[in-house]
Amino acid sequence: MRSFRSPIPSPAWRLQNYATIAPKGARLGTALSLDHFLLRARVISLYRTILRGTKHIADPTTRTETRGFARAEFERHRGVTDLGHIRYLLSTGKTEWEGMERSIGGL
Repeated sequence: MRSFRSPIPSPAWRLQNYATIAPKGARLGTALSLDHFLLRARVISLYRTILRGTKHIADPTTRTETRGFARAEFERHRGVTDLGHIRYLLSTGKTEWEGMERSIGGL
């Protein structure tokens, strides 16, 4: 008779093998290159900047719609892995946000 083994590894196993083997179902995939890692940080920074900036929108409906639009755009491009395309999207996003910020400041 075979003994039953839990499909979930023990916490000690995870700590010992964290850097070498990802447990099944873990979000860890292949390691990011340094360029991807740095661009990811810039993308997250832009997203946070946008969310902070939307706090200045007086109308709650417009604020909610603006945040929803920003989130939808980031989600839509979540799977992009080409470095050039990511840089282009960052540049475009920053430019669009700066224009939006100017119009928010004028409200």
